[in-house]
Amino acid sequence: MSPILDRTAVTDAPILDVLAERWSTRILDAEAILDEAALASALEAARWAPSASNTQPTRFIVARRGTDAHAAVFGALMGFNQAWAGDASALVVVLAETETADGTAQPWALYDAGQAAAHFTVQAHADGLFTHQMGGFLPDAVRDAFEIDPRLRPLTVIAVGTLGDPERAPEALRERENLPRTRRPVAETVIVDD
Repeated sequence: MSPILDRTAVTDAPILDVLAERWSTRILDAEAILDEAALASALEAARWAPSASNTQPTRFIVARRGTDAHAAVFGALMGFNQAWAGDASALVVVLAETETADGTAQPWALYDAGQAAAHFTVQAHADGLFTHQMGGFLPDAVRDAFEIDPRLRPLTVIAVGTLGDPERAPEALRERENLPRTRRPVAETVIVDD
C-alpha cells in the first residue's frame, strides 16, 4: 500500500496527539470488516459528551455496509460524497432532537449534537477507525427512509471505516488526501482576547 503523507497537524500550541493526528480521509477499505468494539466505544464517547441540562438530544442511525440502511443513507449523499463514501464500513447519521415530546424547543441541541459527533470521531480515531463527516446529503431523504420523527433533525453523516489503499484510489482523490492540512491562525479565530 502506498503511504499517504504524514497527516499530523502542525499546531501553534501543544494539543493532544489524538487531536493532532485525526484527519478525515476519503480513502476507505471497501472490504474491511467493521471493528464493532471500536464503533461501540465511539458511540459510548458520544453518549458521554456534554449536553445542556443533561438533555442528551443526540441520536444516531448506524448503517453498516451491505444493509438496506447503508444503501438508504448512501442514496441520500450528494455529489462527490457518492464517489467515495460507499466504501465506508458504516455510515452514521447524527441527529439532534430540536424539541421535546411536549413541544418545548431545545435551542442548544445542534451544539450538543456537534459535541457528540466530535467525541465520536476522536474516540474512533483513538481506536484505529477513520472517519469523515459530510454535510453534503439530503436530510429529507434520510428522514423519509427511516420515518424519522419531525423533532429529530439529521445534521451530518459520518463515514466510518479502515484506511484504504491509496494506490486503488483515483489520482485526483490521492492528490486531495495529500494536500497539507491547514487552519486559520488562532489570532484570526479569537475575536476578543482581553
